[in-house]
Amino acid sequence: MATKKIFLNIAILLSCMFVWGQKGYKPSAENLKAREAFQDDKFGIFIHWGIYSMLADGEWVMHNKNLHWQEYEKLAAGFYPSKFNAAEWVAAIKASGAKYITITTRHHDGFSMFDTKYCDYNIVKATPFKRDIIKEIAQECQKQGIRLHLYYSHLDWRREDYYPLGRTGKGTGRTKQGKWEDYHAFMNNQLTELLTNYGKIGAIWFDGMWDKDIYPDGMTAKTWNLDEQYTLIHKLQPACLIGNNHHITPFAGEDIQIFERDLPGENKAGLSGQDISRLPLETCETMNGMWGYKIIDQNYKSTKTLIQYLVKAAGKNANLLMNVGPEPNGNIPAVAVQRLKEMGDWMKTYAPTIQGTRGGVVAPSHWGVTTQKGKTLYVHVLDLTDKALFLPYSGNKLMKAVEYNGKKSIKFTQDNDGILLKFPKIPESPDYVLELTFEKELPTK
Repeated sequence: MATKKIFLNIAILLSCMFVWGQKGYKPSAENLKAREAFQDDKFGIFIHWGIYSMLADGEWVMHNKNLHWQEYEKLAAGFYPSKFNAAEWVAAIKASGAKYITITTRHHDGFSMFDTKYCDYNIVKATPFKRDIIKEIAQECQKQGIRLHLYYSHLDWRREDYYPLGRTGKGTGRTKQGKWEDYHAFMNNQLTELLTNYGKIGAIWFDGMWDKDIYPDGMTAKTWNLDEQYTLIHKLQPACLIGNNHHITPFAGEDIQIFERDLPGENKAGLSGQDISRLPLETCETMNGMWGYKIIDQNYKSTKTLIQYLVKAAGKNANLLMNVGPEPNGNIPAVAVQRLKEMGDWMKTYAPTIQGTRGGVVAPSHWGVTTQKGKTLYVHVLDLTDKALFLPYSGNKLMKAVEYNGKKSIKFTQDNDGILLKFPKIPESPDYVLELTFEKELPTK
């Protein structure tokens, strides 16, 4: 079994090396500009919401409990999120300092959270709510000046034309075999709707390709016909960025690289071992333990942890996409709203030290990270019990060092080995930020 798995992994790697996504892809001027804006944003909020919230056991409940699709789909008839208010959602997210929202339009259970003419299994036709959630969010994002990104699942636990079946959703009662070509056309038709009827979309965030990593060619762009799909997206909206949470090196045609539950270069969760590309980077993480609403999961990360994760992502030249899972009634959980507010309070002061910056010339270390903009280096001290810090950076004369908040001068010495900063006291959490101004513009990575 081990030998078979080794050969399977080799086949997947080789196929990924030689099969491109969007062949000959050259990003447009609008797309390159959108990439820059995306990197400047640094902070976004992920929203996992669907009829699975009614079971209050996470977004994978259909798979985890082997629920028959004909029984599961009955949830739609009772889905009525009476407290949903797009204006309140977007306002709370904007107050956190986040610059964009990524929301699930269709998750692995196959239920569409928007009005689509390509299946009746959607929030307008199948529920008594009969309101287009994505339309209302899109309109409010435009009104409040927040970018909108759309999550779209490549896999489906319900449709028979999602064939051959992958490694998940095998217990949901599908007995017939449809044609993959039909499923691919269905996806592209829905993507056309999303990129035509909902205004300017910042990115399409794909997920689910990993479902077919059990097959030798399951993780190739050719198998999923990404060339046609990515070409369609860039034709409909050239500035729309494409990201794919497939956990491997990006294909041609992808504009951002996604890391799940890990910072770039780390692989603690076992999902992000791929090499770091030169594309804009984004790491996604949950605010508690789940993506979708789970009633018993109240293990929310502290505000300090969330702020430090955001700062660490910026120090690694990446965005943070922080997830919240709304309740079935349409409310964002009160704890999540509180965390958003507290992050926003911090961002009111420190946002300029991460947003609009790039990863700093001093590499991330045990004590923290650096970010930079022009001639300015922001030193984010996250965990240090000393009153001094050595930065191994030379070749550029340091003109001034101050505390970012208050601009109090910091003593320093500089030689050919680097810079020694001396603090008036041991740095305090969650982030002690220093602003260093150099004679010349700092080199970029």
